[in-house]
Amino acid sequence: MTVSPVLESDTNYKGRIGNLIRDARKHRGLTQTQLAERLGTSQSAINRIEKGHQNLSLEMLARIGTALDSEIVALGAGPTHLRVKGPTTLSGEIDVKTSKNAGVALLCASLLNRGRTTLRKVARIEEVNRLLEVLGSLGVQTRWINDENDLEIIPPKELDLSRIDEEAARRTRSVLMFLGPLLHRAESFELPYAGGCNLGTRTVEPHMSALRPFGLEVKATDGWYHGEVSKLVSPSRPIVLTERGDTVTENALMAAALHPGTTVIRNASSNYMVQDLCFYLQALGVEVEGVGTTTLTITGKQVIDVDVDYAPSEDPIEAMSLLAAAIVTRSEITIRRAPIEFLEIELATLEEMGFRYERSEEYLAANGHTRLVDIRTLASDLVAARDKIHPMPFPGLNIDNLPFFAVIAAVAEGQTTLHDWVYDNRAIYLTELNKLGGRVSLLDPHRVMIEGPTSWTGAELVCPPALRPAVVVLLAMLASKGTSVLRSTYVIHRGYEDLAERLSSLGAEIETFRDI
Repeated sequence: MTVSPVLESDTNYKGRIGNLIRDARKHRGLTQTQLAERLGTSQSAINRIEKGHQNLSLEMLARIGTALDSEIVALGAGPTHLRVKGPTTLSGEIDVKTSKNAGVALLCASLLNRGRTTLRKVARIEEVNRLLEVLGSLGVQTRWINDENDLEIIPPKELDLSRIDEEAARRTRSVLMFLGPLLHRAESFELPYAGGCNLGTRTVEPHMSALRPFGLEVKATDGWYHGEVSKLVSPSRPIVLTERGDTVTENALMAAALHPGTTVIRNASSNYMVQDLCFYLQALGVEVEGVGTTTLTITGKQVIDVDVDYAPSEDPIEAMSLLAAAIVTRSEITIRRAPIEFLEIELATLEEMGFRYERSEEYLAANGHTRLVDIRTLASDLVAARDKIHPMPFPGLNIDNLPFFAVIAAVAEGQTTLHDWVYDNRAIYLTELNKLGGRVSLLDPHRVMIEGPTSWTGAELVCPPALRPAVVVLLAMLASKGTSVLRSTYVIHRGYEDLAERLSSLGAEIETFRDI
């Protein structure tokens, strides 16, 4: 069955699809040959497709979308695009939504519990949707309880690991966090290679070294992780993480939660999503000491079978996104429920650049632990940071907040250097700001230099395949003169719930549309 347009010629229609596929391939960093290998076809066939010279079946369109982790082509509808009119000035108040990264960790951690888990105000994003599909394929019952995005999770007596939804699992890197819970549920299991953002090679070895003390050995072959668990192995000394990673710490925490002894984890991440996971484990009856520090002491339980109700805290990365939107558009807005303890370094850096704001007294999040404030932004004249801006593990500047300083630095007077040392090629995507009038120079795959201030001009771009740089481009479009188009925005939906609509509630002119 081939695609047959109603109002356009076959050639024009196939050409437009070909252009979209070509752009998505390039943004994924793939050659035609590499895409051909994923699809089991030839490089010459990919070349014909991209030039609009190839008939495409609906099956092939769906396979291409999966291979590119993109809604470039989707059955029943084309990809979602955004049309942005600017420059705009934002106004009003907005609440920060709950943490995406905490939400996905808690979904994985729900596998530890044989009872019912109710999570409050879960971010309803594509990353969560993919994990719910994976959980459902294992036999876990999930349902959205109400319009507040409260989510109920009920596991089966036995997980059916043989029926895991491979397609959904490959579209999220969060599936790696199934390793910690699953090593207690089966002596052997398989997980598909993890996907998610295109941020270069991120080794999974730190996860393996953190979980080997619990008896897990993993071999990676044929696109799968093959896990084998020895029940005779348990931690005999403190586990020292070779990388203070968030997901690595979470995996070790979840493994320790069902280990009926005391486990000490050193060089642990103390970031916001790890703290939320610790608070959830405490609600399950697991003893966790040292929350917020780099040494965690966990006394686990042989079986966890309780009905638990937990509310993850607000997302500091979304709060930073909203701060950047206000700064770039010189707007005065009130950002409510901002998790201040995970934004203090970012705000201190912004203050040094000349950012002015007001903040309320602190109050507690629904989890009873995380400190929140309301922030009122003020129109500010910024200057470049005195030193390079770079991320560090908490309590340093958050790794996921670094990209927002690219668009902020672009409106500041002078030169700012960003050093994104964690990811192999995320900094490269920040040069997309040049298409809107920015002056971003790539010094190497990890460092960019930004010259400001910028006179933004509207343009049409394909959405970068990495989440935070994609949002950075969208925020620059808010300040750009004229009409901008951001194409194929699936990656933004992976990490943000209704971002375009929420920015529109503050006065932005953003229209969602499809064109095929």
